[in-house]
Amino acid sequence: MSAADSQTAYSLEPLVQAVVHGTNSLFQGASIPAITSDARTKSRSANIATKYRDEYMFTRDLPRGAENLGAQATSSSTSTQLILAGASTTQHITRVDEEVQKVLDGLSGKQSKTRAAKKEKQPTRDLVLAAADKANRQAGDAQTAAAAAGQQLVRKRNYEPVKPEWHAPWRMMRVISGHIGWVRSLAVEPGNKWFASGSVDRTIKIWDLASGTLKLTLTGHISPVRGLAVSARHPYLFSCGEDKQVKCWDLETNKVVRHYHGHLSGVYTLALHPVLDLLVTGGRDSVLRVWDIRTKQQVHVLSGHKSTISSVQCQEADPQVISGSMDSTVRLWDLAAGKSMTTLTHHKKSVRALALHPTQFGFASASSDNIKQWRCPKGEFVQNFDEGDGSIVNSLAANSDGVVFSGADNGSMRFYDWKSGHCFQKTETIVQPGSLDSEAGIFCSTFDQTGFRLITGEADKTIKIWKEDDEATEDSHPIDFRPSLSRRRH
Repeated sequence: MSAADSQTAYSLEPLVQAVVHGTNSLFQGASIPAITSDARTKSRSANIATKYRDEYMFTRDLPRGAENLGAQATSSSTSTQLILAGASTTQHITRVDEEVQKVLDGLSGKQSKTRAAKKEKQPTRDLVLAAADKANRQAGDAQTAAAAAGQQLVRKRNYEPVKPEWHAPWRMMRVISGHIGWVRSLAVEPGNKWFASGSVDRTIKIWDLASGTLKLTLTGHISPVRGLAVSARHPYLFSCGEDKQVKCWDLETNKVVRHYHGHLSGVYTLALHPVLDLLVTGGRDSVLRVWDIRTKQQVHVLSGHKSTISSVQCQEADPQVISGSMDSTVRLWDLAAGKSMTTLTHHKKSVRALALHPTQFGFASASSDNIKQWRCPKGEFVQNFDEGDGSIVNSLAANSDGVVFSGADNGSMRFYDWKSGHCFQKTETIVQPGSLDSEAGIFCSTFDQTGFRLITGEADKTIKIWKEDDEATEDSHPIDFRPSLSRRRH
């Protein structure tokens, strides 16, 4: 059956005429006009026009700004298609009614005249290809730039190791004896004239920094002294020990003037706030306690660590308090709110030492797995220092020249460059004559205020002072820098 026969067989016009005839006879000859083909065509045209407006009116133009984006990101084939489409992507289409009329004309059989009228305006294939080539040549530079920019965003940047700065090697300058127990804590006076040391023999000794002679011995603790700090704003020396006591010494009378009670177990570390009259202490009870120096009141109890707090540092800007614990985490604290800001879980072993950089806004944390560098205020990971020998690092110190020192319990000493993390010197401490080799351990260390002297407290009951080798040059001690092809990101 042909298409014409099927259209006649399934036409509704005879049925409609029969219904009209029945209705006419029912209403006694009232004249009802028959549905003509012209009315049916108009109805169909109105239906198509409505659908066209609803479906295509809002999508006939590209979104705002998409024309330029398409011109830069499309290939030559896409450019050809845009040219074949005429000016539809660059010029505004006049009115929807004209487009609807074109569609209706094509449906009603009038498109033959339209084709004949527009045949002269249709571009030939050669003209279209020539125009496409011209457009591609004009947009070639823009497409190349856009593709290069896209590759820069996606392509993984190659790791370029930072070249370390040259530092002179350090050598031992002086050995100071006087304690009869391990030296567990050190603190340098802000005027850089003397320093204090705390020992397992329960005494605090004041030493002259220039000559190394003993000036004063303070007694009062009944257990090893684990932490010392000298105030830069008051003539006070603060000490803490395993006897759960935190003491404030008046250096004018050399007596204890304040006690800070509250810790439930031994106090292993303390730090003074550089601006506020606050003292922060931590120990085996796994909390940090913030004290008001003048009123002896406990301002905050910073809880969050799961194990012993071994090191704490304070600075002016947030995070004002940074702590390292035996639970292998480093926490950054909001001092105003009294709660933890960030918890750094990168270390796999106990974090026993922290060191703030004197000039840069960052710090380093030491563990037996490695030494990591962080950026404040959010605690962003910067880099890992060169791999150590796996020994337990008890002490960490940094000076303004970019030298970072780490001392371990087996006596190993390592000096790093802060900028690159390169270890430029590996050495071991020298035990005091008459001591056992097992007593070659470093428990504490600090630089003086100038950064030219390094003071270490060791297990052979001595205090050693180190300085840079004045005769060393870059030719005599070149940098042995062998960068790796990859970089550890955690």
